[in-house]
Amino acid sequence: MPIIHGIKVTEINTGARAIAALSTAIIGLVAIATDADATAFPLDTPVLVTDVSAAIGKAGAQGTLAKALDAIADQCSPIIIVVRVAPGVDAAATRTAIIGTTTAEGQKTGMQALLAAESQLGVRPRILGVPGYDDEDVAAALVTVAQKLRGFAYCAAQADTVAEAITYADGFGQREIMLIWPEFSDWTGSAVARALGLRARIDSETGWHKTLSNVPVNGVTGLARPVQFDLLGGASEASLLNDANITTLIRSDGFRFWGNRTMSSEPLFAFESATRTAQVLQDTIANGLLWAIDKPITAVLVKDILDTINAEFRKLQSQGRIIGAKATYDPAANPPSSLAAGTIVIDYEYTPCAPAEAILLNQRITDRFYASLSDQLAQLG
Repeated sequence: MPIIHGIKVTEINTGARAIAALSTAIIGLVAIATDADATAFPLDTPVLVTDVSAAIGKAGAQGTLAKALDAIADQCSPIIIVVRVAPGVDAAATRTAIIGTTTAEGQKTGMQALLAAESQLGVRPRILGVPGYDDEDVAAALVTVAQKLRGFAYCAAQADTVAEAITYADGFGQREIMLIWPEFSDWTGSAVARALGLRARIDSETGWHKTLSNVPVNGVTGLARPVQFDLLGGASEASLLNDANITTLIRSDGFRFWGNRTMSSEPLFAFESATRTAQVLQDTIANGLLWAIDKPITAVLVKDILDTINAEFRKLQSQGRIIGAKATYDPAANPPSSLAAGTIVIDYEYTPCAPAEAILLNQRITDRFYASLSDQLAQLG
């Protein structure tokens, strides 16, 4: 070993890494506006909107774009990815244009353009909606886009009655969608647009672990159809809709969305908060381990990965966003042949926060408090 006369610095870069928080309050809005500024909102192109008020002035007066942006702005001022679509000659052609496709030249049109937003604009839309045009075919296509983006779709249940809404809901079984019924009174699509804005506001102010339900909605003056509601859990239209996993609208100290459920056929993801927690953890942990890819597999690397993940879990738990979580390394899942082939398996389990959907109160009548009546009289002198 050569003699060192002076100072030698050895850089040590092992240990846990900080994981950046995921941006979840980003809306993906697909809308129609025939008279919008074509420069500001070119057709079938994801457009980044950071100033909602300014964007409304360029959204035109026709179609749903301006109204949707205004409904979102009533709730907050989020980042929005807007895709403007040209209407077709009839309802079927408009539906086809909204659902979109990938052209022979590789351009994505309609809602498919949301899939290209991250590569073009650097942000990924997570809160998705097509206010006013989300019929069954559009909703089904939007769920597929949501699954690819690890996002969540908010859609209207297409129905005129409670019974029709419940029947309509039977056509869905995915965890990435919430159905809403009925509509607010101002315009068809208002409920979904306001759900997008409120979801972004809750994400920013409280977090993705809080559901959409029971938060006052701004800018609303009425319901298109009144919904019978009983806070004490009696038989009502609201409870029937909630039993069918449909989020409804109520008026109680303002107007509110009332319902926590997705359309998931898997009970583990029945709640909106459980689905979004799963999505956030997937992307947060994956993005936070980019530094580990292609590093030599050693015990130090495995420990650093575990420490990184578990540090993030502790942070999320301290913030009240999860109940708990833990990452582990199982030797049985990592045989020498797999490690030699460049594959490491890390297990982690987590418990999301469930909403306090039901608070049960036991009320009993009794005469036992009369036993202190004499003492109470004595105190009165």
